[in-house]
Amino acid sequence: MRILLVEDEPEMAGALSGALKGYDMVVDHVLTLAQAEEAISADVHRAVLLDRQLPDGDGLGLIPKLRARADGIPIIVLTARGELADRIAGLDHGADDYLAKPFAVEELLARLRAVLRRPAGLQCDLLRVGRLAFDCAHREASVEGRTLELPRRELLVLETLLRRMGRTVLRSSLEEAVYNFDDEIQSNALDTHVSRLRRKLAEVQAGVEIHGIRGVGYLLKQAQ
Repeated sequence: MRILLVEDEPEMAGALSGALKGYDMVVDHVLTLAQAEEAISADVHRAVLLDRQLPDGDGLGLIPKLRARADGIPIIVLTARGELADRIAGLDHGADDYLAKPFAVEELLARLRAVLRRPAGLQCDLLRVGRLAFDCAHREASVEGRTLELPRRELLVLETLLRRMGRTVLRSSLEEAVYNFDDEIQSNALDTHVSRLRRKLAEVQAGVEIHGIRGVGYLLKQAQ
């Protein structure tokens, strides 16, 4: 899952980015409203975590622009302005949720899962194919109930392929799901992740196959 974090406080941004990455999320961090508008135009994010007090204005001003995209991207406002009037203003502007600082990361994750389960979000409860299951809420892959331990990027590759099961996923789409804006991507890095993932799925007899489409991307389907 790829998240856009709009936060100008370095300490808060670093702590949040680190915590979210620990839950197998890719985090793009920007400091201003202008940078946020540019980042969201890439159309690669599943949710936005939005601070209010930014160098170039109130974060709430970004919400109508996001809503004009009509893709229903979930937005959670994270701010020190936690009075009732502030929370009402955030929700009235179109935020899906409003969380006052300081907060526990566990609560943020729970709220993020909740907004992604809503009809407008890009949600899923459980993806299944063959003997493989992927729990979207808890970000866990399993085979016949046994957890499949995967590094973060292999897990992101698997989730992206499962969400588009039976369809070819472009290399560029996989790279967008796995890497953030600041990552330096080696030419064969994606192929290495897929190769390792394919081997692990075969070892546990997951009942799925990942096929490479030369020069295009990859496709996941149930094994015959």
